[in-house]
Amino acid sequence: MDRSYKEAIPKTIRALEELKKEFSGVASTTDWRKLRIEPLLDHVKVLDRLLRSPKFARETARLTRGVVMFRSDLIYLRENVKALKEILKVEGRAHRRRAARRAPRR
Repeated sequence: MDRSYKEAIPKTIRALEELKKEFSGVASTTDWRKLRIEPLLDHVKVLDRLLRSPKFARETARLTRGVVMFRSDLIYLRENVKALKEILKVEGRAHRRRAARRAPRR
């Protein structure tokens, strides 16, 4: 298994956990943490456990043949993280606009 794939998993976990924290501070009508972030975190943690499990440790040769499937998981996760970052920007801007409208003007 390529080292870059093994390193991508913890990086994705950190990114999703950071997004979870950031979304907790945004008032949104959609709970993105429950809807997308937590299911993605569960998925990536399962992948991480599988890669580190003794059951698959000796199957490196077979795992390298399965890289195509694993790579598709990583692409899926990266695209979701990227989309969530965009949603966070939009939600943050909308939240600031709503707060500015409610602020008393002098």
